[in-house]
Order: sequence, then structure tokens, then C-alpha cells
Amino acid sequence: MSLPVGDLLIERRRASPLVRRRRSRPRAGEPAAALALGTAALAVGGGASLGAALLAERPAPRRRGASDAAAPDVRGLYAAAGLLALSVLLDSAIEHYRGGYRNPGMYTPLAASAVTLSAAISDAAGGGGGKQAVYAAAAGVGAVGVGFHLFNIFKRPGRLNWANLFYAAPIGAPAALSLAGVLGLAAGAARRGWRGAGRKLAALCALGLAGTVGEAGLLHFRGAFQNPFMWIPVSLPPVGAALLAKAAAENRPTPRPLTRGWLMLTAAIGLGGAGFHIFGVSRAMGGWRNWRQNMVDGPPIPAPPAFTALAVAGLAALALLPSETA
Repeated sequence: MSLPVGDLLIERRRASPLVRRRRSRPRAGEPAAALALGTAALAVGGGASLGAALLAERPAPRRRGASDAAAPDVRGLYAAAGLLALSVLLDSAIEHYRGGYRNPGMYTPLAASAVTLSAAISDAAGGGGGKQAVYAAAAGVGAVGVGFHLFNIFKRPGRLNWANLFYAAPIGAPAALSLAGVLGLAAGAARRGWRGAGRKLAALCALGLAGTVGEAGLLHFRGAFQNPFMWIPVSLPPVGAALLAKAAAENRPTPRPLTRGWLMLTAAIGLGGAGFHIFGVSRAMGGWRNWRQNMVDGPPIPAPPAFTALAVAGLAALALLPSETA
């Protein structure tokens, strides 16, 4: 006896592989070794970040009348590290949600970036000093994350090709977490009188800006540069990176108004880019009423402020240069 059409459709739906996959939620595509490594990364990386935050030493109180001339610049570095950690926290939360958190290691950058953000806010507000272990853990977690993302690319058919670079795990995201950790470490070292901090930080920020430009260019190329404004983050920030590299290579005191002005423009580009991405999400089908899908599939809102963070760090590096070259 044949089933009614409605019952037949229900039976087919129950037998659908998609429905079965949704019910069982298997960890498809994740080898057992990758799951084990991800679990270990979560245990070690997350535990190290939280442990470093709990065991952080308090900075020694300064003597009355003692000066700390570099404090505003050091606080700028901590602010840049915090903004970069915030960008990584939000971006990884969205991207790993899209990946279904198939690997336990996907939770690690959330814990590390959240702890790093908290430490950077505390250090920027109080002058900093005792949370170097937190930043070291963030740098290590980011480096491990780069390895996981490279594995994600090379395990796909075709390995290192344009399709996998477009749609596989982005290499730049965990590298940004490492950069946030390095900026926090550099801020603490600069506060203790690190010799040559300005030149080294200028070179680091120039390299970080170049990497951020490369990631933005890759994703905007995927979007076919359909909006003329998509050319801005791949045309203007490289000039700021080149000017920072020039400042790092030179060894003479100079005001560098062009470099400072271009870095301020780069910082504004990062904030404006977040606004453009918000607008891009609103243009998707359903707009913000369908935010759960459009936030995942639309342009990443937390990504552009990385330009702002690196520009702020570059300005702090420039402020440290006169004391070194005078």
C-alpha cells in the first residue's frame, strides 16, 4: 500500500543525509590526530593564558618623584595590543562559529584573546608592568594557530591554490593574535628602557601592516573589488607601512609629519572599514533581521580595526624614536 504524499515527504526528509548529519553532528573532515591536537591546544593554550593572568605579578610601585617619560607611548602600545586582541576575539568567534567548532582547538584563540584584551586594558589604564606572561602565551597560541590554519589549507584538494586561500582558514587571523602578544611584550620592555625599541617597533608595525594589507587584498579580490572603496585598504596603508619601514631604517631625529599623518589616516581607514562592512551585512538578504546568517557569511566586521591597532602602535613607535636618536 502506498503512503500518502505528505507522509512520503516526511519519510524522505527523515531519510535525508542532511537531516541525519544535522542530528548526529559528526565531526566530519577532522582526523582523530587533529582533534587530539586541538584538544591539547585548548588545554595548554587556554590554561596557559588563564594561568598567566591569575599569576601575573603586580608592578613594583615607583618611588615618589620618579619620572616615566615613556608612559604615554607605552600605554599606546598596550592600547594597540588590546584593540588587536579584540579584533581577533570577535573575528575568531564568528569564523569558528561558521566552522561549527568542529575542533576543540577552535576555542583556544577565544580564551587567549579575551585574556590578552583584559590584560592590555589593565596595563593601559595603570601603566603596565606585570602581565608579560599573558602576552607571551598569546604569541604562542597565535603561532600554533597559524600551524592549524596551514594544516586546514593543505588537507583540502588542490592544497595551496586560490580557492583554498579564499575559503579555507585565514592565516592572518592567528598571526594577528601573535602580533598582539608581541606588542604587549614590547610595551613592557619599552617601559623598562628597552634600547632601540622605537626602531624595532616601527619595523614590526610596518611588517604587520603589510600582512594585513595582503589579507585584505586577498579577500577583496575574492569579492572582485565590486565596490571602488575596496581598493582603499590595499592602496593607502601600504604607503604607511613603507614610511614606517623608512623610519626604522634611518637613525636621525626628525619630526616625520608625513608618516604621522599617514598613520592617522590608516587608523581612520580601519574604523571606516568596519562601517563599510556593517553596511555590507545590512545589504545581504534579510539585513540585520537575519543577522545570524549575514554576520557569518557577510564581510567580517571585526577585521578592519586591525589597521587601526597597527597604526596606533606605529604612532607609539614614532614617539619613541626621538629619545633613541637624539
